[in-house]
Amino acid sequence: MVLGSAFSLQFGSAVAALLFPRAGALGVVALRLVFSAALMLAVCRPRLRGHSRSDWAAAVGLGIALGTMNSLFYQAIDRIPLGAAVTLELLGPLVLSVVAARRAASLLWAGLALGGVYLLGASDFDGLAPAGVGFALAAGAMWSAYIVFNARTGARFPKADGLALAMGVAALVSAPLGLFSAGTALLDPVTLGLGAAVAVLSSGLPYTLELFALRRLPAATFAVLMSLMPVAATTAGFLVLGQSLGGVQLAAIALVVAASMGAVRTARS
Repeated sequence: MVLGSAFSLQFGSAVAALLFPRAGALGVVALRLVFSAALMLAVCRPRLRGHSRSDWAAAVGLGIALGTMNSLFYQAIDRIPLGAAVTLELLGPLVLSVVAARRAASLLWAGLALGGVYLLGASDFDGLAPAGVGFALAAGAMWSAYIVFNARTGARFPKADGLALAMGVAALVSAPLGLFSAGTALLDPVTLGLGAAVAVLSSGLPYTLELFALRRLPAATFAVLMSLMPVAATTAGFLVLGQSLGGVQLAAIALVVAASMGAVRTARS
């Protein structure tokens, strides 16, 4: 289920990249989040009353982090290959794990990750655009914020109600940017249909699979398996977008994946 979630999410990102010529990166983000919000709000039907200011602060913070993270990530994959973007984005949660662990072994994982990033940047990866690298790293920082706010929201709301409300906030954040960027192109029937497919692949199906997986797996095991995201992204980029990889690039991605797994395994509860 976890692997299915990872591949669904990354293949959804690859399909989203195919939509960029039609609606632009910001337009595709808006379509994905609006459709995802509509789906989750319809399924979860969260209560709007009876929540404290702290509850709403957590949900709104999660929504802003979610919307910003997706906007930055789609800007990244519009400029650099999908596998490279996810590898760089993974550095955000990796840094969070290393800082939380506060152990000597964490320096080893940080060193592995830095080695992987060096290989990724120093080798000829079809020329990594500096702007794309910057967007991917910024998306990683927002991924860390997403993890923190997601934990707070999950503790304050029942079931997936907090996530549904946060998704609504994310849609409100991204929709104006998407309309300003793409305009009437978002109303094209083909674009709308593909946008709905991206929402299901990148949000609806992954979140459902992760929900069921977390009922059967320890959280630490789940986190380790989620570290395989760059592998799923590399596969999706190759099969859907025709983005080929060399041995050095694959070694770089493997180093970052290994560093992420190690950091999760040695992190304190």
